[in-house]
Amino acid sequence: MTIDEQHKKKFGKEMLILSQINHKSIVKILGCCLEVEVPMLVYEFIPNGTLFDLIHGNHGQHISLGTRLRIACESAEALAYLHSCASPPILHGDIKSTNILLDGDYAAKVSDFGASILASSDKSQFVTLVQGTCGYLDPEYMQTCQLTDKSDVYSFGVVLLELLTQKKAFNLEGPEHEKSLSMRFLSVMKENKLEDILDDQIKNNENMEYLEEFAELARQCLDMSGVNRPSMKEVADNLGRLRKVMQHPWAHQNSEELDSLLGETSMSMVSSAVTPEAFSIEKKVAMGFESGR
Repeated sequence: MTIDEQHKKKFGKEMLILSQINHKSIVKILGCCLEVEVPMLVYEFIPNGTLFDLIHGNHGQHISLGTRLRIACESAEALAYLHSCASPPILHGDIKSTNILLDGDYAAKVSDFGASILASSDKSQFVTLVQGTCGYLDPEYMQTCQLTDKSDVYSFGVVLLELLTQKKAFNLEGPEHEKSLSMRFLSVMKENKLEDILDDQIKNNENMEYLEEFAELARQCLDMSGVNRPSMKEVADNLGRLRKVMQHPWAHQNSEELDSLLGETSMSMVSSAVTPEAFSIEKKVAMGFESGR
């Protein structure tokens, strides 16, 4: 197959996939240009570059933990949509910080579906040629040539590491044991030395509890066995919960008092007893209040 044929095949596949997607955190396709030698896709303009530029650029910009967590959450929601809501499911196949764009408000937009695959019913796809980027590739995918939803989860785990550490996924110039960010991270987690690898911009006593939860989620995504990794929906849900706790720490700090109060309220509702149905509704309202919704 010639380069032109490969490009046209990739163009057709990306056009097909993007035409089925409608999500606020996925870059929108506006059309295509066929009146050129090599056909081109036309996307919406995303002004603030890539997540890679934001994290690794030399502008010295401070990125708060809240901003990092929001970008991670938005990206995870987009991938969860591809895996769980698209029909058939879509496997991205090349998740990395250069494929997450940032709009005018620095909201995340997942992009570049050139390596994506429409998955079969078991959410996996055998490929003859492993595609992806060094430092982000799922080791299981490389061994089996089976691209699965958990391959995207692994790659996203590496993006979480970039947000946590402000280090690149793969560093050819570093010492042997530091070339792979994921391997270095798993090593420090095993030795209980997380602070050694965290970005100084966000490493402080106030953030430490959140950083530990963030890091634990990344560790789960990077499990060598895909079966043991969380689903993308679970990752998005966990990031969403962590973000809520960060935004409303008082609710987290006073959770025991709130549990007690809600318990008394529930007992009061039972004693004044309306109906089992009414109690069920009131309980759901109380639970929703407790979780900050």
